[in-house]
Amino acid sequence: MTDVRPLILIPSYNTGPILVETVTAALELGQPVWVIFDGSTDGSEKLIKDLEGSNQQFLKVIFHQENSGKGATVLRGLREAIRAGFTHILTMDADGQHPADRVMEFFKTSAAHPEAAIFGRPIFDASAPALRVNGRRISNFWVNLETLGWGIDDSLFGMRVYPVHDLLEVMESTAYGRRFDFDPEVAVRLAWRGVPIINLPTPVRYPSKEDGGISQFRYFRDNTLLTWMHFRLFFGFLFRLPLLITRGKNPLDHLSPPLS
Repeated sequence: MTDVRPLILIPSYNTGPILVETVTAALELGQPVWVIFDGSTDGSEKLIKDLEGSNQQFLKVIFHQENSGKGATVLRGLREAIRAGFTHILTMDADGQHPADRVMEFFKTSAAHPEAAIFGRPIFDASAPALRVNGRRISNFWVNLETLGWGIDDSLFGMRVYPVHDLLEVMESTAYGRRFDFDPEVAVRLAWRGVPIINLPTPVRYPSKEDGGISQFRYFRDNTLLTWMHFRLFFGFLFRLPLLITRGKNPLDHLSPPLS
């Protein structure tokens, strides 16, 4: 039986006070939690000092001096996690969008299928901006084309469990996927690598400004980045097309609940 050692990895950039809520909820699960500050300038690292002091067994804080992007931040945490002996990482946004109470379901599924990546399938509530909900359909279309329908229900949702060595291989195979393009880039490359993917329906909320919600999404900048990404990945798909046709389907696709 495979020895599975999972880690909760939370990249954070100028998240503000809501970070305390996110980290507290993660720590209550009794699992190792690493928070990586990606060049934050808002002093949010000071907000979790008390948590750091009282949870030394479970909480580790890592600092990037300069902002380098989500993907680069995850990559740094990934390499350190491998050195520390972890087999899987669960990436969780610091801004309160991802539900900590679903983490153990992700870990349970991962333990049963350690070879797989476990992807969240977002269930949006009324707080979700229509522009974000509708816009992601374009990226999902291209990702399903670029992987010949490998079974990626949502290409942009960042709550996922990754097998660490597979993720490291795909990230080191490209210089891209270091910023907002991290989630869809690695999803496609994991599928190309043949990593099985299981999708778990996962509620997502967008906290209001009154509740401390903050977004680093920039419509023009990030959509331009995604457009360039899909342009690149499409040609990578054409190159791999004969292999993708002959290898068959995602072997664990049947474990994902059907789309409603």
